[in-house]
Amino acid sequence: MSVPRLKIEGPKRAKKAVVLTHGAGESSESAFLSYFAEALVKLHYKVIRFDFPYMEERSSTGRKRPPDKEVILRETWLAVLDEVKQEKVVIGGKSMGGRIASLIADESRADGLLCLGYPFHPTGKPEKLRTEHLAELETPTLIIQGEKDVFGTREEVESYHLSENIRVHWAIDGDHSFRPKRGSNRTFESNMKNTMRAIEKFLFELWA
Repeated sequence: MSVPRLKIEGPKRAKKAVVLTHGAGESSESAFLSYFAEALVKLHYKVIRFDFPYMEERSSTGRKRPPDKEVILRETWLAVLDEVKQEKVVIGGKSMGGRIASLIADESRADGLLCLGYPFHPTGKPEKLRTEHLAELETPTLIIQGEKDVFGTREEVESYHLSENIRVHWAIDGDHSFRPKRGSNRTFESNMKNTMRAIEKFLFELWA
């Protein structure tokens, strides 16, 4: 398994790193992930981002292709972690990237897991849950979820059996990328800032 190109930001001597990757449709340098990467760097964490093989190919050729098979996605995550030198590591990412991180979290050396919009089920298919492993997850986990996320609304998620090691922070009226529905008294900016506060608190308590 070849290791993807790593985009590394933050203090050179940082001993704590947050490793993030993308969802199915955008690269790890999307505006969404960049927002959190920049905010984490300001908190003096090392931030490491990478793309899965299919997204690396898309970036180099310009041709869209579907995500790699799950086994490749999992192997890529583990290969990346083998390259990360920091003593303390939290893994995660947007949507699919966070979901795959959740599948390897307990077998990895990660101290924690951060999921930015977890795809609890395919859109329009609430019966096809991706939650079985979440019931027994041992890794301390923070899931940020929009209340109106089509991949798992607040009403749906609160009915699931999740591990006691998982905490969920709600982006009020937010969609899969935390944008509030039209007519909401919340703003996208406020949801993003509140999300970042929740992440800061999670990391502080995890590594206190």
